[in-house]
Amino acid sequence: MVIVSNVSRVQFDAARCCIHAMARSGQTLVAAESLTGGLVADAFIQVPGASHVFLAGLVTYATTMKTSLLGVDPRLLAERGAVDPDVASAMAVGARLRTGADVAVATTGVAGPEPQDGKPVGLVYIALADGRGVRVHEVNCAELTTEASGRDEIRRYATYEAVKLVHHYWRPSDGRKCDDLHTCSTVTREQ
Repeated sequence: MVIVSNVSRVQFDAARCCIHAMARSGQTLVAAESLTGGLVADAFIQVPGASHVFLAGLVTYATTMKTSLLGVDPRLLAERGAVDPDVASAMAVGARLRTGADVAVATTGVAGPEPQDGKPVGLVYIALADGRGVRVHEVNCAELTTEASGRDEIRRYATYEAVKLVHHYWRPSDGRKCDDLHTCSTVTREQ
């Protein structure tokens, strides 16, 4: 596991690679966030040139806003709660459809300090949606939980994982590490 305090430079580099690759290909990005509360959007908009790619960040912290703003089925939320892989998927799809973005990333999870709807602290779902479908990743951040900083660390690590997921989607086609703009010039989408 990556130490969260050492993540910010790696996260910025990954976000920068995504922004430049998406700009070159004419693609757009949106973020739908719950537990990360705007941190994912912030990670991307820190990159110069993000305005050419990043359309919106939708913070839907309240469960009702997931329905109102993103179109998540209220029955799904009532049956499973907000922390669920299908909810993450619906958030990403809804954000993409409502904004017209080519790619959407969504986060939902339990930052703590208490479990939510029977889900443990540190459980996070991150979804990425494009025109071909949705993929959802489960991240367990429980080991980051301490009384002093657990909630913040979980939110920051979930942000890092969301940026990493988008970066993986826009990885260099030859498998090289994306550590400068030249490396990012040729990209392929994960098939």
